[in-house]
Amino acid sequence: MKAFWFLWTIDALVALVFLYFFFVGLADGSVSSFNIGLWSVVLVALAGIVLGSLHLRSAGRIGPAIKLLGLLAVPAIGVGLLFLAVLITHPRWN
Repeated sequence: MKAFWFLWTIDALVALVFLYFFFVGLADGSVSSFNIGLWSVVLVALAGIVLGSLHLRSAGRIGPAIKLLGLLAVPAIGVGLLFLAVLITHPRWN
């Protein structure tokens, strides 16, 4: 049960980051009719993962819910660890 909520929290944070950039893009005009379709697909997919996992959990299907959450949480954890390593080690990129 703790694994579910850990992964769900990571997925919710990722969804909040995407929502933040979506609304900032709406405000500054970078989200336009040209790319609103791409944003719609991404936001619907994120909502499907976050809300779908809650639905699966409420139906008693914890295993599939954790697998669904892992689709987004595992890459997000990997990117987070990469950023952490870059911040700690200060690599030379030249």
